[in-house]
Amino acid sequence: METAASSGMDEAPGFALAHHLGRALQLTNILRDLDEDAELGRLYLPREFLDQASIAIDKPLQAIAHPAIDPVCRGLAELAERHYREADRIFRSHARGDLRPPRLMGAVYSAMLSRMQKRGWSPPRQRARIPKPLLIWMVLRHGIIL
Repeated sequence: METAASSGMDEAPGFALAHHLGRALQLTNILRDLDEDAELGRLYLPREFLDQASIAIDKPLQAIAHPAIDPVCRGLAELAERHYREADRIFRSHARGDLRPPRLMGAVYSAMLSRMQKRGWSPPRQRARIPKPLLIWMVLRHGIIL
């Protein structure tokens, strides 16, 4: 397995990048998979966010149908955006090494998060997808050109 240090990036910024980009990607996945997870009886939204909105968590399908689910999800999206921004700062300040794969993942998932934010999380929701032309452009920009 390749580490940040073996790819040419110093260990400390490599771990920081892994932390922030990993969090951003995971939070984006939680928001993207809201309906699929609830169908399986799972709810990964932070309990404190749900408690603040007075949303009961014992029945995931009911929780994600609650009128206050959109602000809860927007709060989590803001947290993801902060992690994406911090990852971008690390990319810019510690650009040594082959960072194409994490840059591409960050770009794709950040674009997906932006699409979800535009649509919101009030039911009915549609799973966010990146159009193929945009995805191809991102692969070219972050995977080959950089």
